[in-house]
Amino acid sequence: MGAYAGVDLGATHIRAVIGDSDGTPVASFKRETPRGPNGIAVTEAVLDALREACAAADIDPSEVESAGIGSFGPLDLAEGVVENPANLPDTIDRIPLTGPVENLLGTPRVFLHNDANAGAIAERFYSDRNPDDMIYLTISSGVGAGVVVDGNVLSGWDGNAGEVGHLTIDPQGFMTCGCGHDGHWEAYCSGENIPRYATQLHREDPVETALPINTEGFDAADVFAYAGEDAFASHVLEQVSHWNAIGVANMVHSYAPLVIYVGGAVALNNPEQVLEPIREQLDDMVMSNIPDIQLTTLGDDVVVRGALASALTGGTGDPAQGV
Repeated sequence: MGAYAGVDLGATHIRAVIGDSDGTPVASFKRETPRGPNGIAVTEAVLDALREACAAADIDPSEVESAGIGSFGPLDLAEGVVENPANLPDTIDRIPLTGPVENLLGTPRVFLHNDANAGAIAERFYSDRNPDDMIYLTISSGVGAGVVVDGNVLSGWDGNAGEVGHLTIDPQGFMTCGCGHDGHWEAYCSGENIPRYATQLHREDPVETALPINTEGFDAADVFAYAGEDAFASHVLEQVSHWNAIGVANMVHSYAPLVIYVGGAVALNNPEQVLEPIREQLDDMVMSNIPDIQLTTLGDDVVVRGALASALTGGTGDPAQGV
């Protein structure tokens, strides 16, 4: 019935899957993302992951009918590349994707999305409800969203719509985002920045705390682990939850989703501590209909499954467009 491919290009790992015409993965391969020496090395690693996934499925790459790619950004969709990724070394300034994958597979049917959009495609394609108005929100090393409105995945002219992590949620600009601007959602609530935020709060008010703030390995997991037992850790998590709720409320007012699926390592590892405070606070922040807030059911596979679903639907993510 034909073979289809999906690729998840992340800052840490590359995943490739081969699936059938129903969107069911039949083989997969995972490898580390190279840290250099240049973008071509990352491209080659993507091609290697695809070759290995094809070998595991006992097919030749030329038998793949179409492929989807979900990748970190920023993207240049017209060129089919990642440009100057913030989460890889500076020596990696350009990662060609669409063209090399087309050459490997021998097909022009290769569809590139940012990773959050791929997540939204997955949630829509594999959901029992197939909602036409929904958001996939990822809270991980960064914060981002894939948005579906009236059945259309919002990409933007350059593929970078849904960068909600760079919404300004704190006009006082207490924290500076990795992008260089102040007050962005990601600067407070991402896995990378929660410990930075906690450290900065502690500098402002150096109360006694069990959090290992001055320890090299201090990370977001410590904040979640100590919250409820340590007063300062609980305060940090309350602040993070408040910023998360503001960010979600902004998305609700902007896009009117029926449901928001939440994924990413921070949410997946701490589902109740992340989702429940958002649910509790939305009623006080939202003037319109409040969406259902759910944890993704696809776990760590949400991006690669979305890439596979993209391959099956001609890049639209619309379940009605499936083969």
